[in-house]
Amino acid sequence: MLSRKGIIPEEYVLTRLAEDPAEPRYRARERRARFVSKKGNRNVAHKNIREQGRFLQDVFTTLVDLKWPHTLLIFTMSFLCSWLLFAMVWWLIAFAHGDLAPGEGAAVPCVTSIHSFSSAFLFSIEVQVTIGLGGRMVTEECPLAILILIVQNIVGLMINAIMLGCISMKTAQAHRRAETLIFSKHAVIALRQGRLCFMLRVGDLRKSMIISATIHMQVVRKTTSPEGEVVPLHQVGHPHGERRGRNSIFLVAPLIIHHVIDANSPLYDLAPSDLHHHQDLEIIVILEGVVETTGITTQARTSYLADEILWGQRFVPIVAEEDGRYSVDYSKFGNTVKVPTPLCTARQLDEDRSLLDALTLTSARGPLRKRSVAVAKAKPKFSISPDSLS
Repeated sequence: MLSRKGIIPEEYVLTRLAEDPAEPRYRARERRARFVSKKGNRNVAHKNIREQGRFLQDVFTTLVDLKWPHTLLIFTMSFLCSWLLFAMVWWLIAFAHGDLAPGEGAAVPCVTSIHSFSSAFLFSIEVQVTIGLGGRMVTEECPLAILILIVQNIVGLMINAIMLGCISMKTAQAHRRAETLIFSKHAVIALRQGRLCFMLRVGDLRKSMIISATIHMQVVRKTTSPEGEVVPLHQVGHPHGERRGRNSIFLVAPLIIHHVIDANSPLYDLAPSDLHHHQDLEIIVILEGVVETTGITTQARTSYLADEILWGQRFVPIVAEEDGRYSVDYSKFGNTVKVPTPLCTARQLDEDRSLLDALTLTSARGPLRKRSVAVAKAKPKFSISPDSLS
């Protein structure tokens, strides 16, 4: 229609119709899969699990791990099925005793006011949830009815304990607290005290603190052993900070966690040219601590791929003192600025310290030269003439 009106050329319309709409016009950039997502979820799919019965051996944990719709469905069906099962038992007892036909049965029924399956179902609900409306009750006529009453009360208590415990544990799971523990989107590598350091920023959005907080880092990459064995998930842990034996932090405000890249670091041979999306490198960061309000241990996780590490960048300050207290500007939580950083590995920097001296000299000359130019171009705001002195 548009081609007939002369708005779109007919050649273009025919070309667009000849294209295959199912074929993508732009091919997405291939990126290495990650083991841990940015939100901390495990990106691993389990297939061909033959021993499914192992999950039933730990029913409580299986129920807690289920999604909320499945948990609520099991919660509802467990009560409905138990009510229906015992309603059938009460109906059979009344049927065997002849209580369903008024006037033909015994003078004293096993359960009063049960004349159909509906009344037996209502009595089953009253017994299990201990409502006790008063219209129906067990008499001493049938010992079997008394035994069923005891069994149903025990079964009801067990279902209540399991399902309510499952719901309470599911609402108080530790990873809920981890939703307010945030990490910077990118990690950076820059100089700190003359050494290359891997740095990231972590913060807590809540006012309640994380007690005994510790942070760990794991480098995950594919390696090959000297015997030729390919290890697809080779994990190498590396501590942060200056003290190698202690990884505890005091998370009262957003902190910059740094790892010194030295000879013992798995990043010792990492170069700026290796920070691309095809590089087989993933750094997993794990933050653990005890929630101050509940006392539950929580864990927050994230990971950084090679293309999510910025070389020669540094995080901007976000903590400032205002009106006698410290304030944090979370709008600049992940902002970085470029800083002078040698474009070499930490090994090359340790072998040739002149690279650092040249970088320091270059960075020192830059501001002096700019300042001298600024001073030369500056004009005085006022002048004193000789006449004013006389």
